[in-house]
Amino acid sequence: MLSALIDCIRFYSRLPVPVFAFEKDPHGLPHFPHIVRMLPLASLIITLPAAVVIVLADWFWSPLVTASLTLTMSVLSTGAFHEDGLADVADGLGGGQTVARRLEIMTDSRIGTYGGAALVLSFLLRITVLADLIDALGATETALLVLAIAPLSRMAGLLPLMLLANAKPDGKAAAVGRPDGTTYLATLAFALLLSGALLWWAGCEVETILLVWPIGFIAVMPLLLMARRLIGGQTGDVAGAAQQIAEMAFLLTLSACANWTS
Repeated sequence: MLSALIDCIRFYSRLPVPVFAFEKDPHGLPHFPHIVRMLPLASLIITLPAAVVIVLADWFWSPLVTASLTLTMSVLSTGAFHEDGLADVADGLGGGQTVARRLEIMTDSRIGTYGGAALVLSFLLRITVLADLIDALGATETALLVLAIAPLSRMAGLLPLMLLANAKPDGKAAAVGRPDGTTYLATLAFALLLSGALLWWAGCEVETILLVWPIGFIAVMPLLLMARRLIGGQTGDVAGAAQQIAEMAFLLTLSACANWTS
């Protein structure tokens, strides 16, 4: 379990993780059927620095500045891991005319207009929604909400691996493998348990929790349909884009609930 947790943190973030004696290949690609069970806990660890920034920055700055610093810390912690997937998918699905060309664009390290627009809109939306939550609920409660959606958004990010074929049989998404359905559902239950506890601690009612839980997973479905139609399946970039879409959907729903009840 410790090995799976370490591999998760190392794969999904840029947080410094020491190399342990029991690790055979610490810098190789992880084996997803093995590591996925620790993804919910790893998500909390990866998101913790951003949550701490919310609480500390709120002492000195406005909600808007605090939200901006929070997203900055999030990007530093993850190395813009998921944002890179969002930009690549926007460029590939938006700019290519054939399956081969779309996959080629998604592999290209350069960023185009679609990808740039997707990143700008994503950051703008998340910053303003976080600022809205801080203003409506307070910094501590918002930090708990950010932690609560971290496991869920990453579980939603695994849906492309679970539901779609590999668009590139020789790509990284194919190399890391996919967990079986039983493992995914058990891990999802673990993620829901962690998320529910944090949402409850933040003051959310049971009705709100039950409303928030499915939103991110539903929001990812149009992306899955587009990926299957336009590139014949999924890649690692599609998984990253799915996490970003789910995260935005969760934040928007929490903000709507906070404003509705205030």
